Amino acid sequence: MSKNKIAPSLLAADFGNLQRDVEMVNNSLADWHHIDIMDGVFVPNISYGMPVLKSIAQHATKTLDVHLMIVDPDRYIKTFAELGANILSVHYEACTHLHRTLQAIKTEGMMAGVALNPHTNINLLEDIINDIDIVCLMSVNPGFGGQSFIENTYNKVKNLKELIVRKNANTLIEIDGGVTSKNAKALIDAGADVLVAGSFVFKSEDPIATIKNLKDIIS
Repeated sequence: MSKNKIAPSLLAADFGNLQRDVEMVNNSLADWHHIDIMDGVFVPNISYGMPVLKSIAQHATKTLDVHLMIVDPDRYIKTFAELGANILSVHYEACTHLHRTLQAIKTEGMMAGVALNPHTNINLLEDIINDIDIVCLMSVNPGFGGQSFIENTYNKVKNLKELIVRKNANTLIEIDGGVTSKNAKALIDAGADVLVAGSFVFKSEDPIATIKNLKDIIS
């Protein structure tokens, strides 16, 4: 069984048929549901919030991987735990006291993640990598789906993997943005563990087959 995971991003789902798309992910070979919460302040877009997550959680049978692209995420940590999030990732750029935020997430029983924007250097995680369960590297500028992949991501993955190994951490590396069947294997080879795929899955003719294809490539 491959440890590498596929997490379809529900930001690219059909919101008019959200239950159908959540159940499609349930029935596919995907591992996690990736859920982007945007506030229109930290990123230039507003996605969906608590009521939509609540309804996703009612239908989802797989891990809920919640990515907060919001300012001051500490306000809502307990709320997201209560709504059923299994993993909660906050942006490095949005947290003044990152260590405290990560501890608060873990206290609520969730895996604690840190997301980095494309311009943010992974060396900033040096002193805290052992406290992070998952690092989500943005491989596009956060805010909108369907953007093209930023090529420098491969170097960031390699550097991050080296940091994780050097610090003897168990941190997973997640890639979010522009993932397709063309770059999936190269990302895994560089050291990634989890690939988030949005438009590539949901805009395809057969999402279940597309997910299977991605899983075959990274296994």
